[in-house]
Amino acid sequence: MTNADDHILEFLLNEGNREIVATPRVIAENIDFNSGYVRQRMGELLERGLVEYHDEDAGFYQITDLGRSYLEGNLDADDLEDIDAE
Repeated sequence: MTNADDHILEFLLNEGNREIVATPRVIAENIDFNSGYVRQRMGELLERGLVEYHDEDAGFYQITDLGRSYLEGNLDADDLEDIDAE
């Protein structure tokens, strides 16, 4: 997990726990990271189950329950590595 990952997940959850559906480019514009890097990180977050496609054809992502648990501190990065290994 990287600093960008936290920013991505926080953006998708948004204030007030309202989920946002967005493309990597929109996310990048809002969190001040390069869109190519955000796209790369989205692939990692998708593999770990922290985000999922809202509309795969259009490239829209949304946060998952697992992503919310991670942001709430109920799951740490080591736990995610264990999930990824399964």
